[in-house]
Amino acid sequence: MRLAIISGGSRGLGAELCAQFSQQGFRVVEFSRSGTSTDLLTSVKVDLSSPEASRAVIRRTLTTLAGEAWQEIVAINNAGTLEPIGPAARKAPADVQANININFSAPIILLSELIAAFQAHPCRKLVANISSGAARHAYAGWSLYCAGKAGIESFVRAVALEQSSEAFPVLAININPGVMDTGMQASIRRASSADFPDVERFIKHQESGALRAPADVAAAVLRIVSAAQITAGELYSVGDYGC
Repeated sequence: MRLAIISGGSRGLGAELCAQFSQQGFRVVEFSRSGTSTDLLTSVKVDLSSPEASRAVIRRTLTTLAGEAWQEIVAINNAGTLEPIGPAARKAPADVQANININFSAPIILLSELIAAFQAHPCRKLVANISSGAARHAYAGWSLYCAGKAGIESFVRAVALEQSSEAFPVLAININPGVMDTGMQASIRRASSADFPDVERFIKHQESGALRAPADVAAAVLRIVSAAQITAGELYSVGDYGC
């Protein structure tokens, strides 16, 4: 049996990843706030903005899964939020903390708990973080999102180094999905220029047809994580894998 674990699998790229992993014969377990289980998908309801509560749910689920024998385990950190968009000085403290919890704390909790649960499994294990160009390119109005994405990229690279000395290592990589036609992109286009000065450029992305379809990005992600040669700690781009 093969297992795919995905965060934020109820919509957008996450939903496409769940569907395509299922089609490839994986048992799929996704963590989200609004997902619904089906015959091919186990959806675990969890609020990733609450670290301690989400840790308990994630640990309980992974402990159960770790009791089974797996031929391959793939985990994808996909959940994320741009909100609140706007200058750093105008962000409410509660909104700042919620953003940090979802974009930074939750991925660390998920990946750390996953490694702890499956470290001793001798099968192929890979964790992939869905990153963003914002991890390496600053955008006015996206200070929290840029910081969170950059931080998790760095976390993944450090995990890759840690795993290099393990008997049954977990391969840890980052993936840049490019710009996609998702609900997040729609919310970007609704932002005011006062909150996000680059809004017109993102509107033009949509008007010119430059946005990738989530289904195409998901297919490229599957090609990346299935590749025979994976270098731990590297950043992979879907553009190099037929998307």
